[in-house]
Amino acid sequence: MKHLFILMLPLLFALQAAPVTAQSANVAFGALEQDTSLPVEVTADNLSVDNASGTAIFTGNVLISQGEMTLSAGKVQVIYRAEDQGIAKLEATGGVVLVAGEDAAESQRADYDIDAGTLVMSGDVLMTQGPSALSAQEMTVNLNDGTAQMSGGVKTILQPGSGN
Repeated sequence: MKHLFILMLPLLFALQAAPVTAQSANVAFGALEQDTSLPVEVTADNLSVDNASGTAIFTGNVLISQGEMTLSAGKVQVIYRAEDQGIAKLEATGGVVLVAGEDAAESQRADYDIDAGTLVMSGDVLMTQGPSALSAQEMTVNLNDGTAQMSGGVKTILQPGSGN
């Protein structure tokens, strides 16, 4: 999270337009639609598996990739489907960063429902798209069509003439 803030600092100083706030906003996220049927690759420092509950917990430098999308976090719990042992959901906490194409978002938590193709980021969400930044308390990304809904104190700074 600190790294994204440092990268955003020059942008924040360069912006000269007034801030705009709202309760919710619809935005595009990711350059391409995400193929949620692609394999999910997970790397981490540690892994703990609980066969009885059908979960696995990855901790330490967790990096998850699926196609062009990557998600990093301090801890990720993987929940498996009982019927086929495929991955049903991922629950990420601790400095969550999502990158899809040229778009990036960070938050305190992310819940990825693989079957539904949705990813909900919550807790101080900051999304960057090129020179633009949006913040909110929650962002729901539909990975099937590359759209996102931000809600809860949405704030952005619009730059006149930038096309955003």
